[in-house]
Amino acid sequence: MDSVVLNICRDVKGLGANGRSDGFELILHRHMGDVLFESRRVMQLLKELGHAHEWQSSLAVLRCLQRRNLEIDVYLASASITICRRVSAWNQAVHILREMAESRVERDTITYNAAVSACGKSEQWLQALQLFLDMAECRVTRDIITYSAAVCACDKGDQWVQALQLFRDMSFSRLEK
Repeated sequence: MDSVVLNICRDVKGLGANGRSDGFELILHRHMGDVLFESRRVMQLLKELGHAHEWQSSLAVLRCLQRRNLEIDVYLASASITICRRVSAWNQAVHILREMAESRVERDTITYNAAVSACGKSEQWLQALQLFLDMAECRVTRDIITYSAAVCACDKGDQWVQALQLFRDMSFSRLEK
């Protein structure tokens, strides 16, 4: 692991879940100076924080980097949404997806899949279905993972009619694997 990422990760973990955003700013400034993060390093940092169950810290770091004018791309946003999925932070996943739209960052199948899965894992079947429908409006391709995540969300919400409708729709769709 990159020594800069290792040091930042150690210091961010030391702040804990209640770390203030200016604390993250100080840590980033101390380790990075005026040099902006490379996307590779940010991905590595988010991944490490996510594995350490420091999802709030990883999202706070992402917000700090946005304030430092780091261009947040689909990969960084997807990594953040994936962290939210792992810890069932569905509302934060949806928020990131909306921020992507507002910032005109491309939302792709992978990003939507992670957000639909986050909603499903948290038993938010209605929100999962809304994201599923939003994909068509945004002309984002649905794949087998999208359908599976939406069906799982309906299953967790005991919404069998919707789940069966998704299965029917899936059988009529031409899905690429």
